[in-house]
Amino acid sequence: MLKLALPVLLLAAQACAVAHDIASPDKQIKVQFELSPRGEPTYAVARAGQPVLLASRLGLQLQSTDLTRSLRLASAGAVQRISENYTLATGKRRNNHYEANERRFSLRDRRGRMLDIVFRVSNDGVAFRYETAGGTVRSEATSFAFPGAARAWLQPMSVAQTGWANTNPSYEEYYQADIPVGTASPLPSGWVFPALFRSGDNWVALTEAGMDGSWHASRLQDKSPGGVYRIGGPSAPEVFPGGALMGSGAISPWRVLALGPLATVMQSTLGTDLAAPAIPFDASLVRPGHASWSWAILKDDATVFDVQKKFIDYAVQMKWDYTLVDADWDRKIGYDKMRELARYAAGKGVGLLAWYNSSGSWNKTEYSPKGKLLTREARRAEFTRLREMGIQGVKIDFFGGDGQSFIAYYVDILKDAAEAGLLVNFHGATLPRGWSRTYPNLMTAEAVRGFEFSTFEQGWQDKVAAHAAMVPFARNLFDPMDFTPMAFGDIPNIRRATRNGFELAEAVLFTSGIQHFAEIPEGMATAPAYVQDLLRNLPRSWDDVRFVDGVPARYVVLARRAGDTWYVAGFNAQDSAQEVSVDLGAGTLVTDGAGEREFSQRPTAAGRQQITMQPRGGFVAVFKQ
Repeated sequence: MLKLALPVLLLAAQACAVAHDIASPDKQIKVQFELSPRGEPTYAVARAGQPVLLASRLGLQLQSTDLTRSLRLASAGAVQRISENYTLATGKRRNNHYEANERRFSLRDRRGRMLDIVFRVSNDGVAFRYETAGGTVRSEATSFAFPGAARAWLQPMSVAQTGWANTNPSYEEYYQADIPVGTASPLPSGWVFPALFRSGDNWVALTEAGMDGSWHASRLQDKSPGGVYRIGGPSAPEVFPGGALMGSGAISPWRVLALGPLATVMQSTLGTDLAAPAIPFDASLVRPGHASWSWAILKDDATVFDVQKKFIDYAVQMKWDYTLVDADWDRKIGYDKMRELARYAAGKGVGLLAWYNSSGSWNKTEYSPKGKLLTREARRAEFTRLREMGIQGVKIDFFGGDGQSFIAYYVDILKDAAEAGLLVNFHGATLPRGWSRTYPNLMTAEAVRGFEFSTFEQGWQDKVAAHAAMVPFARNLFDPMDFTPMAFGDIPNIRRATRNGFELAEAVLFTSGIQHFAEIPEGMATAPAYVQDLLRNLPRSWDDVRFVDGVPARYVVLARRAGDTWYVAGFNAQDSAQEVSVDLGAGTLVTDGAGEREFSQRPTAAGRQQITMQPRGGFVAVFKQ
């Protein structure tokens, strides 16, 4: 018995002594890493001396071995300074600088099998990832233990193979706002990333980055007793036919925690800072822009040659860059007439984008083109054909989940589209998790309950304001989002729940590499000339962002800069007016008029000003720096 117990006693004695700190460059954030007496790796996070995360678990269970307990510390590396610069055409800030302190902890089990945990601590958060010798993941022990008084703003994860034509999961549920930590998800699949929390004076946004196709995408599990949230994985149906569910790569994605005051989190770029550098892609083809789009309001019957030609003319009138031709164009227009449309659009300086159905057998969708992208050989042939036709990008819809094989499918599409010089927009899709940095041709992705849902049922329209006021704090925090905003006119059979100022503000508050505007020519004609001119001149990408004011799911005010011009925008989802104090320059303020469908314009003077946002209303201010 003594011979069997002695190694365990030695391991416990060693583990009790192992504790290491890693601090951010400004010393405000501190991570404490240690091994428990059972050889279980844990970490805790504090900022400015205040606990943010309590002791939380680390580790992986592989099919071949358990790397969550009975581990010893083989080495604790020295702190290394990380410093990187990169540019983004599709994010909140064009030129980005990432600086962090990195430290590697090398752990071994009794048989010498390795688990390295690499931490990076920056002034705006914490990230860590696992490195192993390889092997299929069975589960992950990673947890996030919040103090009991913390609050959460979370979106439930939809159940695979549910919803219209079995197209879930698509990250299209409503958020639950300001709930106690530990509240169980109403759906057994858990909660999606990014997940937003408030812990004391600090806010925390959890997400992941660094998805290369070798690993599955993750989420938070549905139950979090005591405020302890655990990483969860995809469900069994979330696989590309014949593919794997769980990851088997040697390096996991980064687990990312942006943290600090709300302004710090809102201005953070950690979701792309931790993504892999960009693959080669012709920079001249990376053209962020604005697009006309018929389907949002006119639906399927509008995908015909004459209507799409009208929407190209509409894009020309609005000085927009693209027109998106949606589902069934191959049957209702045809390849030859699409070539003609692309030629007509190009002659007017407009790029044509074409819709595709990603799916094979995993859902019941019938929209086409379908089945054209399932193999690399078929994809490359189709993408080459599109480029020869003059098509500049693709919208690809109806993916099947977050299993490793599906993540690899996304990555393969992005690489093959890049090779063909095509821009990409994913719909019915997963969260991009930093892909817009790695794949410059990824312009945007849906992964949100966007505008289209508010056109289907009045009940969904009535919820749109609070939902829209949540997404800048979560879904659109790091990754481009194809919400397809903005309508000033009527929506068939729907009474719009938002005022015009709210709708206009979405065009600034939501970031998307290509912003597909839902409004049709007849609705745009109801807007005054100064609103139309604002939308004609609206920047296609942003150089910087500042968080001004806001509360998730209630209201938000952001300032975005393009060159020497600032656009300050806000909207209010509440049923009562909201006063905000904003620093402005000499310029113009466009806000709501007396009626819900009216606008008002006035000049602004330099200095701090009080702006009243009407219930479900908003504003946009424009001025030179």
